[in-house]
Amino acid sequence: DEKSKLKDLEEFREYPEGQFLTTNQGVRVSETDMSLKAGERGPTLLEDFHFREKLTHFDHERIPERVVHARGTGAHGYFECYESMAEYTMASFLQEAGKKTPVFVRFSTVVGFRGSADTVRDARGFATKFYTEDGNYDLVGNNIPVFFIQDAIKFPDLVHSIKPEPDDEMPQASAAHDTFWDFVASHY
Repeated sequence: DEKSKLKDLEEFREYPEGQFLTTNQGVRVSETDMSLKAGERGPTLLEDFHFREKLTHFDHERIPERVVHARGTGAHGYFECYESMAEYTMASFLQEAGKKTPVFVRFSTVVGFRGSADTVRDARGFATKFYTEDGNYDLVGNNIPVFFIQDAIKFPDLVHSIKPEPDDEMPQASAAHDTFWDFVASHY
């Protein structure tokens, strides 16, 4: 029977009628998928307490490895400035030709966990840390033509939809992710 699976699942469904989403302080939240912005396409406003609370909760989750960019490789080396960039910047490590600055560079996949393959289809991360006299300068990026979301409040939900459960680490990036497509369908 085509619908037998749906019948089996029916006893586990919850219908949250009369319930509503609240903040940690018990304040009712009517919208959890969009942050407050200055205008239609403006920056996110700091007065959006729900956005800040959601990101804080996301940042403090107990996950045994990095949430994203867990799988990667890196190398120490140096950056050498071949000609002075003094007319463009005040950064001390770019002021004189021939100056060498120690660096650490890391390449990573975004979704894969620490034991995943490097060959899966995934966005790639790139980070360079310059150890300058003025302090550390970090340069980070993602190699992806278009990012999945334009509103930062959706980032925790996006990551949860593409990452496996921490206890069984399945599925992985190259496998089918029903949760990712659920995210895409509900946040178009």
